[in-house]
Amino acid sequence: MILFDVEALPGTAAASRRARLLVVDDQPINIRALHEVFSADHDVFMATNGAQALAFCRQTPPDLVLLDVVMPDLSGLEVCRALKDDPETQSIPVIFVTSLDDPAEEAACWDAGGVDFITKPINALTVRNRVRAHLTLKQQSDLLRRMAWVDGLTGVANRRQFDERLAREWQRCRRGGQPLSAGIIDIDHFKAYNDTYGHLAGDDCLRQVAAAIESSLARPGDLVARTGGEEFTCLLPEIDLAGARVVVENVERAVRALGISHAASEHGTVTVSIGIATAQPDGEETADSLLNRADSGLYRAKRGGRARVRSDEDAPTAGA
Repeated sequence: MILFDVEALPGTAAASRRARLLVVDDQPINIRALHEVFSADHDVFMATNGAQALAFCRQTPPDLVLLDVVMPDLSGLEVCRALKDDPETQSIPVIFVTSLDDPAEEAACWDAGGVDFITKPINALTVRNRVRAHLTLKQQSDLLRRMAWVDGLTGVANRRQFDERLAREWQRCRRGGQPLSAGIIDIDHFKAYNDTYGHLAGDDCLRQVAAAIESSLARPGDLVARTGGEEFTCLLPEIDLAGARVVVENVERAVRALGISHAASEHGTVTVSIGIATAQPDGEETADSLLNRADSGLYRAKRGGRARVRSDEDAPTAGA
């Protein structure tokens, strides 16, 4: 994959599942030396300045960065600090590679957030072993993070991840003057489904519904989380109420299309009710009030017959 002015070096396989290394150096000869060390086992990408490196890391975070200290414009220390200040990139390990063999320089690299410090000219065996060690540590860290932030049954985000993302997106949309929408999705008559088919079938139903919801969210910034037993919540940044309605109506159709039999439902198959709301985070409203309004929409959807989408701004239906 080629992003901005960063290029995949010859002989790499950017689409493979091998570890992705980003080499950042303003001297092509130094990049070439590291490419020769790692290209057989890893996908090696290059950037020749700090701006390219930051853009690449924010777009498609690599597994590890090998970073020169002395570069024009942005120094390696500034690049590392910027990566560590960004929640999206702060977990990327940074190994500094530099010709400066000075204790003060090494201390500055540690202070900036680097995980290791290697001097030029590089020793191939040393740099290979250090990179392998830090990749192993990152894999273990990623696994622990996934276990903490992902719902174990369905594989989508859990409540903890949702709350963190909601707070972050609220602030980001406030700064950018953009709307933020949310959809609360509830599986209709799920207790009756469990009573009829058993809890193992119920778990399988939850997994299928979660996958259908996730596949219906086309934009990279959208998030679905399991926030209750049979409840999921979608977070839809930078989209107004009309756009959010289109997204969650696709979700409702996708779940219905699963065709999961549900004898205890008036619809005959598993369906979902969805409540939506949109906020402009620059006003008096809070993230909690956004969710409360989406929950009001969900109440209207259920009172209106289930298997439908409603917002708190919709006119009440009969019986609601």
